Amino acid sequence: MPRITVGITGASGQLYARRFLRALALSRGHEGVDLVVSGQARVAMDEELDVPRGGPLDLNALVDGEVDHIRLHDNGDVAAPIASGSQRSLGMVIVPCSMATVARVAGGISDSLLTRAADVCLKEHRRLILVARESPLSIVHLRNMLAAAEAGATILPASPPLYHRPRTVDDMIDQILARVMDHLGLEHELGRRWRSVDV
Repeated sequence: MPRITVGITGASGQLYARRFLRALALSRGHEGVDLVVSGQARVAMDEELDVPRGGPLDLNALVDGEVDHIRLHDNGDVAAPIASGSQRSLGMVIVPCSMATVARVAGGISDSLLTRAADVCLKEHRRLILVARESPLSIVHLRNMLAAAEAGATILPASPPLYHRPRTVDDMIDQILARVMDHLGLEHELGRRWRSVDV
């Protein structure tokens, strides 16, 4: 089975990344995760998840759960397998996705492994889901998101609905991640569907 590439950037919302990696550990339909993390993401993880920014990334501290399905790549290693279209993949999710990363994706700027992997998804017509995290949005942000969407990316803002009456922050995050999993075509037990009693 193909793998899924996950990119984590320095936008606020690192809990989305943690819970998404946990959800992928429980889902079927993929072989595992190729993970690439930006330098700014390490800063945000330190601030939001207490994952130290110094030294190698501690996957156990990031995921706080099962990590055997994750293969971590250095963001500077543009020779990694995910930098090539010949690598089989279900696609890529950038979660959370900073506006700077949206701009690079929209402009085809492959200046790191993360942005090169995103560019590969676009050129190979694979799923590329950008879980954009910013507010308010400037006209520059909106134009970049439109350009990325026109190039083939799915813009899936971290803007949780409230119809399922969330009781916790995790409930709100999982509702967004359920949509990500749906777009990847993966079975999951996250969130709740409209007018459904299933949780």
